[in-house]
Amino acid sequence: MTQVIWIIAAVLVTFTAGYVGYSRYLTRFVELDEDAKTPAHKYEDGQEYVPSKKPVLLGHHYSSIAGGAPIVGPITAGAIWGWVPALLWIAIGNPLMGAVHDFVSLSGSLRHEGKSIGYMIGEYVGESGKNMLLWFAFVTIILVVAVFALVVAIVFNAYPQVVTASLLYIGLALVFGVYLYQFNGPFIPGTIVFVAGVFVSVWIGLQYPLALFAGDYPAGTIVLFGGAGNWVFGAGALGGNTAAWIPFVMVYAAIASALPVWVLLQPRDYLSSFLLYTGVGGATVAIIVGTFLGTSSQSLVIDSSIGAFEGFWGVEAAGLAPLFPLLFITIACGTISGFHSLVSSGTTAKQLDKETDARLIGYGSMLGEGLLAAVALSTLAVAGFADPEGGIGAALPNFAEGGGIILTSLGVSETVGAVFMALVLCSFLLTSTDTAVRLGRYMMEEIVGTPAGRTDTGLSADPASFFRGRYTNPIIQVVPAYVLVVSGQWVVLWQLFGGANQLLAALALLTATVWLANWDDSKQLVSTGVPMAIMVVITILGLSILVFYENLYLNLLQGGAGSLEAMLSSVVQMVIGLVLIVLALALVRLGYRNISNVRRGPETPAAEPGDD
Repeated sequence: MTQVIWIIAAVLVTFTAGYVGYSRYLTRFVELDEDAKTPAHKYEDGQEYVPSKKPVLLGHHYSSIAGGAPIVGPITAGAIWGWVPALLWIAIGNPLMGAVHDFVSLSGSLRHEGKSIGYMIGEYVGESGKNMLLWFAFVTIILVVAVFALVVAIVFNAYPQVVTASLLYIGLALVFGVYLYQFNGPFIPGTIVFVAGVFVSVWIGLQYPLALFAGDYPAGTIVLFGGAGNWVFGAGALGGNTAAWIPFVMVYAAIASALPVWVLLQPRDYLSSFLLYTGVGGATVAIIVGTFLGTSSQSLVIDSSIGAFEGFWGVEAAGLAPLFPLLFITIACGTISGFHSLVSSGTTAKQLDKETDARLIGYGSMLGEGLLAAVALSTLAVAGFADPEGGIGAALPNFAEGGGIILTSLGVSETVGAVFMALVLCSFLLTSTDTAVRLGRYMMEEIVGTPAGRTDTGLSADPASFFRGRYTNPIIQVVPAYVLVVSGQWVVLWQLFGGANQLLAALALLTATVWLANWDDSKQLVSTGVPMAIMVVITILGLSILVFYENLYLNLLQGGAGSLEAMLSSVVQMVIGLVLIVLALALVRLGYRNISNVRRGPETPAAEPGDD
């Protein structure tokens, strides 16, 4: 039988080659200058523009981009089409496409005063292109908030130990932020003490699990409210406890997004990054140790229920699912993610201390997410997957249970290992959720117009201030996200999220290609242009299948939607999918026209990258 270590070995080889070789070339290609003044220094305001130490910002960025998708996606794709095609897309696509996407999004934003990809493309194709991309991104952010809040709630319900640990490490992060930025405490000793506190919180969580409503929990779980919570909105589809955690997560994300970055976002992401590094790195080491020393509770080989290749249409249980293009959209963030362009050109570009830090933080962090995807695929391989059509609900327990088995190689009990891996997953999700809400505010600030370095509270009588305000804008995001989640249509939500997210990645690569073309007509456009073209084709086809086959044909014409609610849901999906497709094609057309004009010798000179 095939050993799981081959999954890890494959990605380590390709990722090392990518970082050592390709990322160094890209750094020279975009002419990053260690001595150049970054937006964080130009517009330092203590709120959004805050120069940050490289390890702190690395922790924030990695924690923000790594959510539930690189876990759920590879597990689901591996179960449907086999572990080999899933592995190939992660191992090859990540260093050549995903890491390039993140790096050029961050580098381009640095040269455009820390502005988003929407602002960048607007500089070259006009205001209409800017607004189209910003609205596209804003809608995608709402889907991100909805999906991530749902997955956090599912994890909280499945592992109430994680609730206690998560609350404790958020409290530690608040204290660490004050210690670091208000009292100027020494960095390294503070890191040691507070990181140790994070791991102590894991132990406390194991002793005192926490739930909102009654359910099937470990002995000793503290239940805050009586009954099963059947009165909570969405309880019929999700269960009372899960449905109740969703608004808690969204309110937390809204509050966290409004706070200055030094109060919670930076210190929490930095502290949780050690938890994440331990989870991903520990599982990687455990696979190596368990393979060569045989210390795991069971042999680390690929379970017989997981095929190497299940055919173009996948396993029968998953229904009609063509490998091309659906495998690529399903794996999503494990290889490439448009959400990362919003993080790179949103919060991270405003905190970068030196331009050259972009190589590790932009390119390197995406490789780290690819390693997470490989670990997730390994948990599937070890534990097996009996329900490939179960989606999120089936994938999350698989990650924790398979991870628990893997960690026994290092002497960790399977029960403790499973809870720890669930906490790792939840840490990824929480950091991504509130970062997404903050990014949504940045999108709206650029849509309605906000000078660089200025933020509004949103509490004035000015309507524009309400839409861009740090206290009011989160309402615009979390309310529709909550409505989408409690409808019970989480499968629909995941498909829309995947399609929108991957299409956004294509548009971010388009933006980078347009920037490079306008910067210097001698710049090669292959590194960004080829991945962009591939992603446009994949995502347009994927969304077309969702719109015309799954919804129009199966649900509406063939009667697959058995209720009025399901029919309305299908109509909404079709509308959203068509809007996304039309916006994307319009932006591609504008970008192609701009590049063609520049390369033919436009009448007006191209803008310099630093003079925007």
